[in-house]
Amino acid sequence: MQSQVRSSEIELKDRLKQIASKKWENLSDRQKSFAKKTWGILTYKWRWQIAMNIPYLAIFLLDRTIPAVHKFDMALLAKITSNLPIPAFLSSWIG
Repeated sequence: MQSQVRSSEIELKDRLKQIASKKWENLSDRQKSFAKKTWGILTYKWRWQIAMNIPYLAIFLLDRTIPAVHKFDMALLAKITSNLPIPAFLSSWIG
């Protein structure tokens, strides 16, 4: 049963590739050039977005593997907030 499902998935992928290649071949040179430039801009932005998110990925991975990363020192927070020039009514909202 799984082989039938697997073969139908492969057939579907092949048909989609054929349809896409036919559509690509039907485009004019100007349309192909525009599509390549658009794709280049999109992939550049995706690469840039991935590069910007690498530090967050590292923190996420460290958080999962090193429990000490997730610990938070409340005394340090209290010391920092005590030195800030925040009015009393605002600091009461903070906690």
